[in-house]
Amino acid sequence: GARILTGREEGSFGWITVNYLLETLVKFSFAEKWEHPEDTEVLGALDLGGASTQITFQPGVPVEDRNTSVFFRLYGTNYSLYSHSYLCYGQTQALKMLLAALHQDSATAQISHPCYPRGYQENVTVAELYDSPCVRAPSTASPAQVLTVTGTGDPARCSTAIQKLFNFSCGAQRPCGFNGVYQPPVRGQFFAFAGFYYTFHFLNLTSQTSLNDVNTTILAFCKRNWSELEQTFPQDKKHLHTYCSVGIYILTLLLDGYKFNEHTWSNIHFSRQAANTDIGWTLGFMLNFTNMIPAEPLELVKGHQPGLWAGTVSFIVLALLT
Repeated sequence: GARILTGREEGSFGWITVNYLLETLVKFSFAEKWEHPEDTEVLGALDLGGASTQITFQPGVPVEDRNTSVFFRLYGTNYSLYSHSYLCYGQTQALKMLLAALHQDSATAQISHPCYPRGYQENVTVAELYDSPCVRAPSTASPAQVLTVTGTGDPARCSTAIQKLFNFSCGAQRPCGFNGVYQPPVRGQFFAFAGFYYTFHFLNLTSQTSLNDVNTTILAFCKRNWSELEQTFPQDKKHLHTYCSVGIYILTLLLDGYKFNEHTWSNIHFSRQAANTDIGWTLGFMLNFTNMIPAEPLELVKGHQPGLWAGTVSFIVLALLT
């Protein structure tokens, strides 16, 4: 029974996880009734993995493209969702696409990386760089060639280089995210988890920080040199050189890709957990797969009166004695 989930399923199961944990699908009211909250309380989900990124939410308009449409009936309520997964736009593969683009622009074995801190240097072979279907090696490249990547710590150039990974023109007469993919305008509150959370947590930006402060913090971090960062964050050495690139990448993805702006930015909540439980697609998948979330409304099952229980127990005892 094993199978590979589609990206759309991954996004929509993450959406179920968030809303199930935060009780936005159904609540037990003070009137002792199961009640469905208002639609405005249902949360959108933003997931950033290593290979792909997903956006799922309940738009205020009908979804025009059936390839991005997901339907659920949960607790007696119908949910028509927009969900799309962008393969190769997870943070690991996006950074690989960025380095590959810088390599092809340089035409030499020396690569200046504007998103890496000044003073940082690493070697990577052509085979290691182009080991993914998300990047295509030039026909002239030798797999054994060693490339020297040197950080220059230039956030403006970094942002420009990252922008080139996307195609933001929509073309058709309908709203889109990026690369020509249809997307209605974002609506409501969103939970951003996985890679979104981990990078912003490191940069101390997870507590409802204004967009202006987020930009200022990432810009200041990108300008710090490698030796200073090593001394300040010795425990984060493995990924330390990537936080600038991922920070700018997240901003580009959310603002230019998913079309959040200075007004809707405050609707994004960067979090690893909801109701003390890690957020991801797995819980949503299991809830859906095992029918733990029924399609129809929940009914309140009342217990019998205590007197009836006492009488029943007495009758059973007497019957056993007899």
